[in-house]
Amino acid sequence: MKLISIFCVLLLSIAFSSASTNVCKYGEISYTLNNVCSCIPYYSCHYVSLSQNVITSYQSNGETFTQYSVDITNHVGINIKNIVIGTDATLNLRDSSSLWGMQKLSNGDLILPTVQPSINKDASYTFGFILKGNTRANLYIKAVVY
Repeated sequence: MKLISIFCVLLLSIAFSSASTNVCKYGEISYTLNNVCSCIPYYSCHYVSLSQNVITSYQSNGETFTQYSVDITNHVGINIKNIVIGTDATLNLRDSSSLWGMQKLSNGDLILPTVQPSINKDASYTFGFILKGNTRANLYIKAVVY
């Protein structure tokens, strides 16, 4: 029985050491090209960019709301298969219907919706949202898969 337990622990150790989650540090992007994943500093990633623009701001029942559009631009001649955009508490949506063109995960990250599974090479994709107040949301690219 001891031998089986030791063998199981050994197998689990090998499995954990070989499995790579490739979790990047703060300020890095998980970048995957040709099934090779690596972490690169955010400032050196010129392959994809985010541009956030105010569409309008308005008052309703004494509360201010601001509508934004966000362009994800693919600067590479290869389609983006997947992208993860990180957020924080500044993505304070007006309500559950105030985000369109992206899917919000339970951890707050944004991913492409199933109806838009990729972003074409050298193209842009636009999504939008309405926030409470007029503070711009902190959005950043966490991962991109080509």
